Amino acid sequence: MLWNRTVGKGPNLVLLHGWAFNSEIFHELVSKYQNDYCITVIDLPGHGRSPDIEGSIEDWCKEIIRLIPEKSILLGWSLGGLLSIFIANQMKLKELILVAASPCLVNNDNWDFGISHEVFDQFAHNLKVDSTKALKRFVSLQSKDKSQIQKLHNSIQNYPASESALNNGLEIITNCDLRKNYREINIPKKCILGKLDTLVPVKIQHWYSETETEIQVLKSGHLPFLENSFQI
Repeated sequence: MLWNRTVGKGPNLVLLHGWAFNSEIFHELVSKYQNDYCITVIDLPGHGRSPDIEGSIEDWCKEIIRLIPEKSILLGWSLGGLLSIFIANQMKLKELILVAASPCLVNNDNWDFGISHEVFDQFAHNLKVDSTKALKRFVSLQSKDKSQIQKLHNSIQNYPASESALNNGLEIITNCDLRKNYREINIPKKCILGKLDTLVPVKIQHWYSETETEIQVLKSGHLPFLENSFQI
């Protein structure tokens, strides 16, 4: 079973973190909302304190779904958002909240709201050559705040993801285009973007505006949920 923790009282709220990180990244968000929601945080497969699960997005999400109460609000950040879109097509949820997330994280011939293939391929190569250096570089893309970057790096160091999970996660990011899946979701949908995000560009709001999605844009990078102005 994947590592998980539940705190608080109220409507069920489940938080899914992004690639290479773990649920500790939601520490401040949990503290802020634990009096309003019953919050469950989950370490993704092979991340944090969870065991590895080999396979595709279907295999990862099958294990995650076991821990999500029906009719929950599901909030997914970055890769966690991609997984949340898949999950929202598999079970009954109350609401889907995407944070700095996209149904297709890497650009292709008819999609330019993500990371360029060249940049992504170079990163994947660097990860194989020197994973520590590559992860430090990845963390530095999340924020311009040096103290925040150090906290993020420490979080990764304290509960490092396995090499297998990092590679599996990259494969999911590379191979998944869930635009059609997202359009088929018929529950309330919200997307919170960072105006300064270099990984999920704010211009994706134009695509979301055509999909019956409530959109919020905060003055942040790839971590809008760490801003004081962030609201669920």
